[in-house]
Amino acid sequence: MSRIGNKAVAVPTGVTANVEGQTVKVKGPKGALQVVVHDDVSVAMDKGTIKLEPRGESKRARSMWGTSRTLVANLMAGVTKGFEEKLEITGVGYRAAVQGKSLQLQLGFSHDVNFPIPEGIAITTPKPTEIVVTGIDKQKVGHVAAEIRGYRPPEPYKGKGVKYANEYIFRKEGKKK
Repeated sequence: MSRIGNKAVAVPTGVTANVEGQTVKVKGPKGALQVVVHDDVSVAMDKGTIKLEPRGESKRARSMWGTSRTLVANLMAGVTKGFEEKLEITGVGYRAAVQGKSLQLQLGFSHDVNFPIPEGIAITTPKPTEIVVTGIDKQKVGHVAAEIRGYRPPEPYKGKGVKYANEYIFRKEGKKK
């Protein structure tokens, strides 16, 4: 029995939700999103809530039940509040700046890294060593943040690189003489 899947997803005020077969479409103040729910899970709209149930007792159906419910809940959160991921840059001379529709990163390479900002994502740099990725699609925000971090992941000796704001870097001791 899924504890997460059991909870119905409430539709907040100001948000319109529509269920067509396996597709859940949501429109709110920040934009519109949709998700196609797995075939092993049935979706129904009921009095301002969206209820999900597994279609069978197979392991696959039970595991997709909780996942599908979370995907629908993320749609609701995205169109009302949106999602945000903060990145921090550590290292001498490492910095970032938004120029037009691209993010320019100086990460110790012989060249600057130009990252094109995808559609539906907003990137700001409050400080040269801080990047804030925002958007309504949680998966897209996380993917963009992971791509930016992937250019120079933090290394364990000095901690130089791009890291998530809440990430802990396990530090190693250097060589001994």
